[in-house]
Amino acid sequence: MLTIKLLIIVLLIGANAFFVASEFSLVRVRTSRIDQLIAEGNKKAASAKKVISSLDSYLSTTQLGITVISLVLGWLGEPTLRVIFNPLLIKLHVPGTLIHVVTFILSFLIITFFSVVVGELAPKNIAIQTAENIVLLVAKPLIFINKIMYPFTWTLNKSSRLVTKALGYDMQSDNEITHSEEELRIILSESLKSGEINQSEYKYVNNIFEFDNRIAKEIMVPRTEVVTVDKSDRIADLIRLAQSEKYTRYPVTDGDKDNVIGVLNMKEVLTDCVSNPDLRDDATIEPYINPIIHVIETVPIQGVLARMQKDNTHMAVLLDEYGGTAGIITVEDILEEIVGEIRDEFDTDEIPLIQKIGDAHYILDAKVLIEDVNDLLAIEIPDDDVDTIGGWLLTQKYDLKKGDSVPFQSYDFKVKDMEGSHVLYVEVSKKQEAASS
Repeated sequence: MLTIKLLIIVLLIGANAFFVASEFSLVRVRTSRIDQLIAEGNKKAASAKKVISSLDSYLSTTQLGITVISLVLGWLGEPTLRVIFNPLLIKLHVPGTLIHVVTFILSFLIITFFSVVVGELAPKNIAIQTAENIVLLVAKPLIFINKIMYPFTWTLNKSSRLVTKALGYDMQSDNEITHSEEELRIILSESLKSGEINQSEYKYVNNIFEFDNRIAKEIMVPRTEVVTVDKSDRIADLIRLAQSEKYTRYPVTDGDKDNVIGVLNMKEVLTDCVSNPDLRDDATIEPYINPIIHVIETVPIQGVLARMQKDNTHMAVLLDEYGGTAGIITVEDILEEIVGEIRDEFDTDEIPLIQKIGDAHYILDAKVLIEDVNDLLAIEIPDDDVDTIGGWLLTQKYDLKKGDSVPFQSYDFKVKDMEGSHVLYVEVSKKQEAASS
């Protein structure tokens, strides 16, 4: 009889481990992973999907199982172990008045130890580490147990909802777990550390988050750097321009850059020139002018991209608040925000926006955003009025000249190159006193 009771205790602790592992694995497993397994033809995954699709019901089943088993263990454990300890305590000459107390304490400690360690903590840790495998293993038994316990779990769930509603909470069951952007960033960082994703994948996804927060003027080619052609230009003039600039598309103006009327694709022009060489002599570029879209410079990047996709165009003109041309933006500019700088065979002499010369010593393109400079140097240049480091320098000194230096916090910002009043490159280095300290 004693052996049977001990066997029942072992089975109860094992059943408790089953319910604990089931509970933690159900909470931990990713629904998307189960969907993937179903698509791959995993037969166990279908049962797992059924369980996690009714999470509220099955969690109630596991919790009810754990509670009932704990009560039974408490009821059965102490009398069973008393039969074992009583003779030992008598042999040790423990006073009769203390035998019951000592037996109770020993029985309680032993049952609690095995119940907590073997029946809860160990299965919990295993379930957290291998949630997917555990769910696939316990899904079918849980479905069977849930059917048997359904009247009890249904009653308990209804009662709990009444209580939570009375406390002012409208609880919705079986909601899919969602994550905020910051939580997703943390998950990505952990996945990178564990090797689940590589550095490039991590960078791309993080860039997508940043992409959603940027506006068009932050990545545009500014008006001063836009190379345009006039609608009255001849094809021969266009070809000479293309030989030096090597762009595929050119904005077409009618008078000046504030009146961009379209965009010209060199592929169309060169294709016709190959089949009809006489076009180079007197023909104008007007037949090759395609429509171009105009958007305000403060439009979010994703809005510009959606408009480009809708209108089947690769270039857009950005307008400032007065209706003048602020610059242009291309599909390539937008893609570079996600995948990084894209260089073609004509970009061999292109200079990176940020050149590292030495420790805390950089040469920056004046178009680099202030927020990127702040991240690079761990400083806090205000960007309320202007977006770029070149624009910020102009706000610090109205008569800025090449060679002028503007100090900020522990850095010196020196104008390395200018074109008229337009800053081209900025040299950044630590102040002498900051570098020596």
